[in-house]
Amino acid sequence: MTTIQAVFGEVAADNDQRLVRRAAAGSFIGNFVEWFDYAAYGYLATVIASVFFPSEDRTTALMSTFAVFAISFFIRPVGGVIWGHIGDRIGRRDALSLSILIMSGSTFVIAFLPSYDMVGIWAPVLLLLVRLVQGFSASGEYAGASAFIAEYAPPKKRGLYTSLVPASTAVGLLFGSLLVAWMHTVLTPEQMHEWGWRLPFLLAAPFGLVGRYIRTSLEDTPAFRAMEAQSHSKKEAAPIGLLLTRYRRAVIVALGVASLNAVGFYVLLSYMPTYLSTEQGLSEAASFQAATISLLAYIFFIFMMGKLSDIFGRKTMLIFASMSFMAMSVALFQALPGASFGTMLMIQIMFGLLLAMNDGTLACFLAETFPTSVRYSGFALSFNLANTLFGGTAPFICTWLIKNTGNPFAPAWYLVGAAVVSLVAILASKSHSGEAFNGVTS
Repeated sequence: MTTIQAVFGEVAADNDQRLVRRAAAGSFIGNFVEWFDYAAYGYLATVIASVFFPSEDRTTALMSTFAVFAISFFIRPVGGVIWGHIGDRIGRRDALSLSILIMSGSTFVIAFLPSYDMVGIWAPVLLLLVRLVQGFSASGEYAGASAFIAEYAPPKKRGLYTSLVPASTAVGLLFGSLLVAWMHTVLTPEQMHEWGWRLPFLLAAPFGLVGRYIRTSLEDTPAFRAMEAQSHSKKEAAPIGLLLTRYRRAVIVALGVASLNAVGFYVLLSYMPTYLSTEQGLSEAASFQAATISLLAYIFFIFMMGKLSDIFGRKTMLIFASMSFMAMSVALFQALPGASFGTMLMIQIMFGLLLAMNDGTLACFLAETFPTSVRYSGFALSFNLANTLFGGTAPFICTWLIKNTGNPFAPAWYLVGAAVVSLVAILASKSHSGEAFNGVTS
């Protein structure tokens, strides 16, 4: 009898491992698809500026492009509430399967938008509308993918498994960087501006269909199914109502902690190639090459930090990340002027290490902050508010600060400010590393 139990126990364990691996693959691939779509806009910012916002002042055109980038973020808290409600009441899988269709469809449409020369002011208006749809879709992706894999992962390995989500985001950025760098190499500037910039957006449709297929082939998470079975006969309050009353403190803390990720991600991974080409005189091809190499290092660092967070705890890792940004951001930016390509690359890799320390830990921290009944909603609301207030505006604010202060190191001070906000919030947080989700009370 003991032998039979042992055999069946091993079979059950193998099945659990297979489910975890499938859930990890679904979260990784789906999030990769979403963020490749979303990142294409940032990597083509200078080209899009000339296509949709023609101006004799290149900085003004670039600021207009980043303004559209920022405005699309203002819908994200609303999207976070809606996607969170779907994810917490209908299911994580259903929310993620729908969001990827909306993202890929809206991104595909960008490839066919008319330029300013064709339709005048309607060109940037149409671009803004499509970007708003993208922002709405993205508002449910990161939170949903994180909650999905965190609820499948073993508690003692939750940090490592959940780090797949920020890693997949980086892989999406990496693929976008490689593609755009290749395009700058094989296409002339005229070809890039006439039709080349449209090519990455065309890939959205097939990528989106693949991502949706993978997600619909999975079951919803064990934690969600258990919650659904327990609360089937109960009339539950809407998740947003619970967040604004019972879990209000947790939302405020999570918002503050996520602020460093919001600023760091968009300054270092999206805006930095533009900064190096416009402020440091690096060619666009070279800046994208540096971004590609530094992203490879960043992806490796993310997995390492996710593993370390399982050992030392999420709170410890996030405190150290904030203090490191406060101590090193300005010095690293000040080392850029006149630096060789190799030095600029090492600076980007160092920033990637600092960012990975935060990003490789944050997704799991936010998932552990909220109980199952509002996990998707709490994560989505706090994360998207942080990205709206601090992240989506980061490229615009950095460009504006440089233009109006004449200080090329202004982005570094913006990073320091975000790190201070994040540190204060982390110190006020509670640690739930490795706890069973049903035991988390905020």
